[in-house]
Amino acid sequence: MEANASGVAFQSGAGRWLLAVTIAGSGMAFLDSTVVNVALPKIGEDLNASTSALQWILNGYLLTLASLILLGGSLGDRLGRRRIFQVGVILFTLASLLCAVAPNVELLIFARLVQGIGGALLTPGSLAIIEASFRPADRARAIGAWSGLGGVAGAIGPLVGGWLIGAISWRAIFLINLPLGAFVVYAAARHVPESHDPNATGKLDLSGAVLAAIGLGGTTYALIEAPEGGSAAVIATAAIGAAALIGFFWQEMRSPNPMLPLRVFRSRQFSAANAVTFVVYAALGVVFFLLVSFLQISMGYTPIEAGSASLPVTALMLVGSARAGELAQRIGPRIPLTFGPLIIAAGMLLMLRINPGDSYVTTVLPAVIVFGLGLTLVVAPVTATVMAAVDSANSGIASGVNNAVARVAGLLAVAVIPSIAGLTGDKFYEPDQMTHGFHVGMVVCAVLALAGAAIAWTTISADVLHEEEGEGPEECDYTCGVGAPAMRPPREPAAAPELTGGS
Repeated sequence: MEANASGVAFQSGAGRWLLAVTIAGSGMAFLDSTVVNVALPKIGEDLNASTSALQWILNGYLLTLASLILLGGSLGDRLGRRRIFQVGVILFTLASLLCAVAPNVELLIFARLVQGIGGALLTPGSLAIIEASFRPADRARAIGAWSGLGGVAGAIGPLVGGWLIGAISWRAIFLINLPLGAFVVYAAARHVPESHDPNATGKLDLSGAVLAAIGLGGTTYALIEAPEGGSAAVIATAAIGAAALIGFFWQEMRSPNPMLPLRVFRSRQFSAANAVTFVVYAALGVVFFLLVSFLQISMGYTPIEAGSASLPVTALMLVGSARAGELAQRIGPRIPLTFGPLIIAAGMLLMLRINPGDSYVTTVLPAVIVFGLGLTLVVAPVTATVMAAVDSANSGIASGVNNAVARVAGLLAVAVIPSIAGLTGDKFYEPDQMTHGFHVGMVVCAVLALAGAAIAWTTISADVLHEEEGEGPEECDYTCGVGAPAMRPPREPAAAPELTGGS
């Protein structure tokens, strides 16, 4: 059925079903994003995977997700948001089954690539269904429930995943997606109304999607494999990737319906907020990649202990994110986006104190708490700044671009920084090498976080969130920036980009 004009009430039975379906669908991706990192050491031991293979287990997903997430939103607008959401869930579920039965690392990486395609279809679809289906007065409340309960899925992931890995196998973390996926597909068919965007016209930017995938894939392959030796294949792949990325931006400038509308970057505030997102989320991706592995390999933690070690970060995010958003609204985003990365950097430097044999309470916990406090100051303000920097009619584009920027940042950082830290070949599994590599990695990540603070302090306007709604952009389209009348904020909040370096 088509969504009606008035929309669904939040407290109605139909509203509860809508939330259950969209939260369960997106929750599959949120859950995977926390448990895959916890499982990496066990996956590596079981499949005899090198460090580069482990990087690909994470980056395979991020590659297809980052390349196709904007296209996934466009497909939903044109072909039906429920339909594309269901296709995404089916792909994600089947790929999860393939992950669970993979006999070798090559098939596991292929399955993760397919998971990323499914994630690119279901992730934007879940939020788009809420925005299209609920009545206007209830949309903000529904999105808040979607975000909060999705955060709960991320919070329980390390506990559930760690227990499954220890009690059964790492393969069980993928099998839990099967009943979830079956429920979502069935319930969506019965309880989610179909919706389209009547203004979505023109051809899909398939060429842009293909060029983005080739460009990111070639570049990532070269960055991961180069430390093992600059072979002709690596050099050729790097050249192909670079050429494809140049072609992608050329295509986006020429296309009448670009997947990535470059015009939005004419807003200096939008570009600045995405620059902060890129460097900070690059650092976050590496921390989430290395921390749980370091705790297991060097510190001797069990999977459930390693997964639970970072729960204070999730708790701080759940408690403090809304307050951080309110603070940014009151004093402007410049100060939170400057001090947040500074505190994140301090947390990373505190992680240099963690060594084998140390107590969790005296070394790991303080670093995790400081890191979580800084992260809490960043996520809501940077998302609010991104959304306020463009006209409300382009809020969906702005949110999608910011999510893609965050994922590309994690993709590239996980490809590069482990090599800088010396974690190549089988050194990932050697406790002494892992300890040294983790410490080097945290220094590099701290530098990235400090760069984010510097970018925010020098480029983010304190007034970007304070302009009254309705002023809108000047005739210069998207050229308004610092010192000029800000573009009006979005009518609805948008989801923040994912925090993990995994799924």
